[in-house]
Amino acid sequence: MKLHILGIAGTFMGGVAALARELGHQVEGSDQAVYPPMSTQLERLGIVLRQGYEPAHISADADTVVIGNALSRGNAAVEAVLDAGRAYTSGAEWLRDQVLPGRDVLAVAGTHGKTTTTSLLAFLLQAAGREPGFLIGGVAEDFGVSARMGGGREFVVEADEYDTAFFDKRSKFVHYRPLVAILNNLEYDHADIFPDVAAIQRQFHHLVRTVPGRGRLLVNGHDARLREVLEMGCWTPVERFGFDHSFEWSARRLREDGSAFEVLHRGRVLGTVEWPLLGDHNLLNGLAALAACAAVGVDVAAVLPALAGFRGVKRRMELLGQARGITVYDDFAHHPTAIATTLAGLRAKVGDARIVVAMEPRSNSMRLGAHADALAPSLEQADAVVFLARPELPWDAARVVSAVRGQARAVADADTLLAALGATVREGDHVVFMSNGGFDGAPRRFLRALDQAGTG
Repeated sequence: MKLHILGIAGTFMGGVAALARELGHQVEGSDQAVYPPMSTQLERLGIVLRQGYEPAHISADADTVVIGNALSRGNAAVEAVLDAGRAYTSGAEWLRDQVLPGRDVLAVAGTHGKTTTTSLLAFLLQAAGREPGFLIGGVAEDFGVSARMGGGREFVVEADEYDTAFFDKRSKFVHYRPLVAILNNLEYDHADIFPDVAAIQRQFHHLVRTVPGRGRLLVNGHDARLREVLEMGCWTPVERFGFDHSFEWSARRLREDGSAFEVLHRGRVLGTVEWPLLGDHNLLNGLAALAACAAVGVDVAAVLPALAGFRGVKRRMELLGQARGITVYDDFAHHPTAIATTLAGLRAKVGDARIVVAMEPRSNSMRLGAHADALAPSLEQADAVVFLARPELPWDAARVVSAVRGQARAVADADTLLAALGATVREGDHVVFMSNGGFDGAPRRFLRALDQAGTG
């Protein structure tokens, strides 16, 4: 079968493309913007990518068009597919129909931490010899890809609450019907499609409804909104995870930065983890992944040592390198809570060293201003901030800049941002680029500029 994937460069749709190729399908695709790491993965798979949503980019012999949720009615390619009466589906439906039948699905849902937790879960199942399949919303460093079929029974999927497609406004995760579901957290996000947090909670409850009684729900015990979801009705055994030792799964920090902790199951210590990740948010991600492993019969104590070798996910506080004594990171930031917890983890590691943030408010919610009031407080741990406030940003970045605790300014383009950073940083600084988009290649451009300045 030949597939054309519209929106192929997105992290989810790029994973669908990789799975389709592994299943032996011919795959082509188009997207408005193509950038690493997904473009690199697709090119390595030999998938033909076309820039722009031109109807002519869809081959006449494509059997099915898989349409990503970034495309709406009015898009030229979508209209051409409908007018021609061509077969089409969504990425989530294609995954449900072509990949998930016969597998034990482990789904990772939540406002934050989905990609890291999904990667951790796949990594731990691999360490246990399970050979899981997976679809992750990013490229896992330990696997080098965002998706694979795997030879085992388990399939791990990042379960996104964003809508499925222009023709299906339910969350993608309602299609997956997991045996085990992790509910990491729940906050207001995706202001472009959800009017309030209650609308998101309804979608999470749709997911809860699909988990069988023989399965397991693993829920962040500290999250009040998730408790409200479960109060709407629950038919599956629930285990909580967190720092409270009354929870079924809990952790005890051994280092303030979260790089070492004990794992407890029903109050009994199973062992100790020492790993390269930082922060309480990652500690909870790891705890959730361990609980999910236990739910499918893995000996958790036996796989704890493997976490020391976990390499993380590209663009999740990815260490790009050092030059002139300055350390540069690339982080997929999309929400103030994620920004705050990420910077808190870095602060615990670096102590009094300066943290400099380059921020692009790019997610739909960010651009709509849904998080504008929380943005400045989320940057409390930063000593200096440079905002990329593009001219099309519909809200006043100056108000956020004026509320930031440290030194802050807004610029209109990536070139000016790089110049401002160059004038701001000094030896010993930690520079974090935060965006859920391509950021015009700014993180690596900045590191190259530092390298060249150091050798010039």
